[in-house]
Amino acid sequence: MNITRNNVDALNAVVTVEVSKADYAEKVQKVLADYRKNASIPGFRKGAVPMSLIQKQYGKAVLLDEVNKLLQDNLNKYLVEEKLDILGNPLPKVTEDFNWDVEDYKFEFELGLAPEFTVDLTAKNDLVKYTIVADDKMLNDQVARIQKQYGKLIAKDVVEEGNDVSGVFANEEKAINNRTTLSLDVFADKKTAKAFIGKKVGDVVTLKTKGLFDDDHKLMDYLAVGHDDVHGLDIEVTFTIDEVTTHEPAVLDQELFDKLFGPKVVTSVDELKAKIKEDAEKQFAQQADQKFLNDVTEFLIANTKFDLPAEFLKKWIQSAGENPLSAEEAEVEFTKSENGLRYQLIEGKIITENGLQITFEDLKAYTSELIKKQMAQFGQMDPSDEDVQGIVARVMSNQDEVRRLSEQVMNEKMLNLYKEKVKAKSKEVSYDDFIKAMYGEI
Repeated sequence: MNITRNNVDALNAVVTVEVSKADYAEKVQKVLADYRKNASIPGFRKGAVPMSLIQKQYGKAVLLDEVNKLLQDNLNKYLVEEKLDILGNPLPKVTEDFNWDVEDYKFEFELGLAPEFTVDLTAKNDLVKYTIVADDKMLNDQVARIQKQYGKLIAKDVVEEGNDVSGVFANEEKAINNRTTLSLDVFADKKTAKAFIGKKVGDVVTLKTKGLFDDDHKLMDYLAVGHDDVHGLDIEVTFTIDEVTTHEPAVLDQELFDKLFGPKVVTSVDELKAKIKEDAEKQFAQQADQKFLNDVTEFLIANTKFDLPAEFLKKWIQSAGENPLSAEEAEVEFTKSENGLRYQLIEGKIITENGLQITFEDLKAYTSELIKKQMAQFGQMDPSDEDVQGIVARVMSNQDEVRRLSEQVMNEKMLNLYKEKVKAKSKEVSYDDFIKAMYGEI
């Protein structure tokens, strides 16, 4: 067997595999001999069927199968030995008049080669690494929410500011009939809230859905309408009040602190706010880290320049799935997946150049910490090492879980590398300002 390669350009190559009769003849004869031993054909004893008959009936199929196995094994071996970094899989070049009746064969395969490029993590950029601070407004709002959640619910006869109202949203034409509870500050317009003031149980308030809430998606919750129906929904709905309630705020005393955090963990309002701030900023840090990771990813895709063997990849996409795609469909799929492929190549180079390999110990340690955090959420603050490791062993016996956790570990390693090498501007913001930054509003 002879394998040669012709580099069409830096991103495309054609590999030619020449197969002679000596490469496959012995294997084909062995398979046919096994067929002969087990063949049951009327008029012949088992094992005594003439080889000429076996050859006629099975010879072509066995030949195709054995030659294909030789091709796959030797082509894969060649790619490894030559250290070729390819994209997708080799594509056989179709020959309309290919002749299987000769003894020697020649096959050609198209290859898409991975491009050569460099990744500069220290390049000048306008990236921002956010630190989200729980400001006084947030802390005071959270304390107020705690007082409301743990306070007393008191029924009222007349709606006043700060009350909650329960009732039924209805519109006969759109088949809306949904009971819900809402606070008056949920509406986008203060005038809407004022329409409820002074109303009693049994009263009906008529509202327009357009601009009712600051986000149309809230119509899904309060009116029980589908996602496809909320955008641009402009109808009148009635809200029939069947209950009015107010909350008597819980007293910020030691009993409440102990209920929230355990005995004597928090002993004052200042300590309560400090605890809320600590817990909130831990969660905020995860969100800020994810945004930084996303922003660096986008920056690298936009600023790491290299070409792809686009035409080869489009042809490969056509045949890679369960169902073949048309050229037009493959074009669409390539456009959708191009940035993802670019980042896979960039990430692979970063991992290789910085030695970011995942060891079994990395995975085990990460899983252990994850399990401890989950157990703490259910009140198991100090689980034994034996219990934790037992759960770790069960989790890591599931290959899907191992794959998912491995991705998380690698993301963490990439994030730490970016924090170290990418020279981004640091900025402290409130959570509200961070959300604005997320959506490009600041």
